[in-house]
Amino acid sequence: MNFQALTSIKVSDLVFDRHNPRLSEFGLAEDAPEIVVIQLLWRAMDVKELVMSIAASGFFRHEPVIVAREKGENVVIEGNRRLAAVKLLLSNELANELHAKIPDINEETRKALAEIPVVFGTRKDAWPYLGFKHINGPARWSSYAKSQYIADVHKTFGISLDHIAKQIGDTHRTVQRLFRGLMVIEEAERLKVFNREDRWNNHFSFSHLYTGLQYQGISSFISLRSEADENQDPVPIEKKQELGELCLWMYGSKKAEKSPVIKRQNPHLLQLDAVLNHSEALSALRTGESLAHAFEASCESSTVFEDALHSAKRKLQKAHSFLSIGYDGSTELLRTAGTVATLADDLYNVMYRKSRPSHAKRFMEND
Repeated sequence: MNFQALTSIKVSDLVFDRHNPRLSEFGLAEDAPEIVVIQLLWRAMDVKELVMSIAASGFFRHEPVIVAREKGENVVIEGNRRLAAVKLLLSNELANELHAKIPDINEETRKALAEIPVVFGTRKDAWPYLGFKHINGPARWSSYAKSQYIADVHKTFGISLDHIAKQIGDTHRTVQRLFRGLMVIEEAERLKVFNREDRWNNHFSFSHLYTGLQYQGISSFISLRSEADENQDPVPIEKKQELGELCLWMYGSKKAEKSPVIKRQNPHLLQLDAVLNHSEALSALRTGESLAHAFEASCESSTVFEDALHSAKRKLQKAHSFLSIGYDGSTELLRTAGTVATLADDLYNVMYRKSRPSHAKRFMEND
């Protein structure tokens, strides 16, 4: 990496990198005021811990921030959280405006923090280091921030995904899969079948899509192209409708008043994958049935029966464990228990009659 020698720069001469993938994940505007950036870093990225550490131990010179000289400004491309921590420690007015509880520091510490260690370099020089640290290393970003960074390096510097993967020590094709996931989202937005700002939940769970695209049923549903086609739209145009449906099931829509069917990756992604592999189950999901109901339609009847039976057993055992402290003598609950008992008797009798031939066979074999 072609970084210049370590030097010190006044904190007041350093600016935040508004293109930082972690910040863009929260929809930060390029022209956002500094206080908005610091507020985001304080609330969402654990700056408080850094504030306490720097107040107690100072700013470690062996961990300088990385600065790129861009458009006449010193842009911190690595170390935005540390920069925010120092600015808060140096400005009581800023801390009060953000209602941030900041420890008091003495004048000696304040003077020492007025300048912090930096190394100058370009984004192109820095990407292998930052890629390893935040994609495959100890200070990992979220999957969405990773994908944004990979796409930026790939498109801005013309570096192949394979080369990016080799540089950061990625042996599991994580780079290619993250990039492809982001390209699917961006294609869906270009085709106007999805809008990130219209998603049901405030948090953008990019990992749902990135992970789901690795499943056969989901990838086949949108005819997902190979990872090797890195510079081509990953979803064929004729699958535009299916792509919109997939995004709706993943993220929902406030405008359409539809919540996502994927609440958690496990087990919902596997259930959706099974549904998309089964025409009857897919039809049920499309007509508004719940994911659980559609998933049942994709399963063998024997599997649904067995799961229901085991579930009933677990729930009855739980009710029994709370019987002494949870039952208040209610006659309504007693009638419900009677109905359960009748259903259980009927179920057992039918199962017993169906199993009798096998019982008889085993009896004759053991005779």
